[in-house]
Amino acid sequence: MSQVAQRRSPLLTIVSISFLVVWLIMAAFPFLWTLWGSFKVQGDFFSKADWSNAIFGVRTLAETGSTFTGAGYYGAWVQEEFWRAVLNTGIVVIFVVIISLTFGALGGYALSRSNFRYVFWLLMLALIFRAMPHITLVSGYLLPFFEWNLWGHLSTTVIVLVAINQPFTLWMLHSFFQNIPKDLDESAMVDGCTRFQAFRYAIVPVMWPGIVTTGLFSFLLAYNDFAVTALLLTKENQTMVPKIAGFLGSTQTEGNVMFAVASVVSATAPLFVLVLFFQRQIVSGLTAGAVKG
Repeated sequence: MSQVAQRRSPLLTIVSISFLVVWLIMAAFPFLWTLWGSFKVQGDFFSKADWSNAIFGVRTLAETGSTFTGAGYYGAWVQEEFWRAVLNTGIVVIFVVIISLTFGALGGYALSRSNFRYVFWLLMLALIFRAMPHITLVSGYLLPFFEWNLWGHLSTTVIVLVAINQPFTLWMLHSFFQNIPKDLDESAMVDGCTRFQAFRYAIVPVMWPGIVTTGLFSFLLAYNDFAVTALLLTKENQTMVPKIAGFLGSTQTEGNVMFAVASVVSATAPLFVLVLFFQRQIVSGLTAGAVKG
């Protein structure tokens, strides 16, 4: 039996590696193709006559004198001031992540240590609220924001995104806290810590992978949101995703597709860096949340 397994193992290894390579190529191809095309002109990247123009840059060479051009990036970042949208996105994301994790950690810890029956129903209510479409929640905020002259500001967007994201962080962190034995914080309180000190010095260091994982998901929600930011922000305070959509134009106005392509690459690249930097914490956090000990 062992000889049969040894004979099969090289074949299984080759098949597994081949499948992994094919999957990586399929997953990375859209971004790599967009990255390549961002240095071409629209006539090449969206050529209907010959798709190979997107590779060799025939029109790009004719129009710019080179097979590569940075006109898309210059037009988006300098001409259309895409950097303002990046700055607005950074402000929104930072505040959403900090506020969501603060309230989510405190609430999740309190619910995980509570023995009352209302905990289950409170979590179910939060889950129902999270499952609602974002557009439904945003419509409820529009009237008071208009009446109080708060519409169009970044702070209003932060409030709404935190409200949408909070049930998710509460569920995630509650699950992580339940996997930490109560003896840990009880031992800290026996040593003289208050409940908050036990939470801060004994529980949070153990919870760090879970906090990083939850924070990353909160980051992605605020970073990639379109419905909330498009409805609640003025043109001057736009974040990246609505700004990119604006580059595409509409049936009434002509857009610049290459500005959008360059902006998509600019917005996607930081996500790769972030995931690679926190990959260990993400894996350990997801594993800790999936296994109940």
